[in-house]
This record gives sequence, structure tokens and C-alpha cells, in this order.
Amino acid sequence: MSVSIREVGQDQEAQDLREEMERRVALATVSDTVRGLLFLGTLESVKALGGQAGVEACLEVAGEPRFVEFFNYPVGTYLRVNDVAARVLAPLCGGWEEAQRRLGRQSMGGMLKSATGRALVLVSRGQPRQLVGNLPSAYRAAVNFGERTVTWEGPSRGRVLMRRDFLPCAYHEGVLLAALEGLKVSAPQVRGQRLGELDSEYLVSWG
Repeated sequence: MSVSIREVGQDQEAQDLREEMERRVALATVSDTVRGLLFLGTLESVKALGGQAGVEACLEVAGEPRFVEFFNYPVGTYLRVNDVAARVLAPLCGGWEEAQRRLGRQSMGGMLKSATGRALVLVSRGQPRQLVGNLPSAYRAAVNFGERTVTWEGPSRGRVLMRRDFLPCAYHEGVLLAALEGLKVSAPQVRGQRLGELDSEYLVSWG
């Protein structure tokens, strides 16, 4: 069976991304935690596309039979679940990074349905600029690590800087895009770039 150069390149890219994930796992401490809602959103995405077998693979690597929405769990555990989930979804989503974006969108979609998410939308008064400005506090409700700041370049264009954050860049692109889509803004766009091992920046804009 022949393997194309494109397939080899995709496999290498996926391997590089997984190795990057392992490096971030190694940098996490036992006090770095995420809420169970991230796990629940991830498992929901996997079940929708990958079926129960994919869910079981995620639970196996987590070493947990189930997750509770507002319990705290080690971020290292989530990163391993996230990686397995992305590998399950990658062939169905068009690659590992697209799978991460889907996982991020699902995570924010679940949060917007929660009491925390409804409060976020309420205090933002349906205004995308205020919503983006309030995202750092929303992140603090979901994870206990990292620092996030927002700077503005115009009325509908800004940058979200994340420092000491363990999740993949593409995952956050999905989170931020889902937040904008939740307000039904026109032409929402999010473009992220990794600045360092645990630092990244996201250009967000809408029409």
C-alpha cells in the first residue's frame, strides 16, 4: 500500500502536536485544575461523532468513570483526554487542529448553557465587545491557571492574550468563535498564534 507525501506530512504534524501536548502536561502542577464541564463537553463531542467507543477510550486514559460539572480535576488529566478525543475526531473533522476547534466550540457551547454562561451573556448585555472583555472572568470560572487580557484595536477588533495556559491554540480558537457566534454577530473571525510553550494570542473580529 502506498502512502502519499501529504499523508506523511499530516501524520508528522499530528505527532508534533501530540508531543507539544506532552510537554505541556509535564509543565503542569498538581494545583493546576479544570472544571468537569470541560470533560463533559469533550465527551459529548466524541460521542456525537465517534460513538461510545471513543468515549470509552477517553474515560480509560482519564482513569475516571464519570465527571461532575463543577468539580475540579487536574489539567494534565484533561490534556490527555483532550488528545485522545482529538485523535478520535481528527479523521471525521479534517485533522487534529480542526478536531481541537470543534472541542473548543463544544466547551463554550456547554458553558453558555450553564449558570456561569448565562450570567456572562447577561452582564455583556448582548454586546460582543463586552462579551469578549468579560471572557477572562469566564475562563477563571472554568480553570484556575493562567492570565488572560484583552486589548482593543477598533470597535469590533481586539486581541486576547493568554499566558501560562495549557490548552491547544486551536481549542481556544473554537472557544472564542463559539462565544461570538452565541451572540449571532456577523462574520465572526478568530485567528490564534502560539507565542511560547504556554503563551498564545488571538485576533478576534466581527462585522
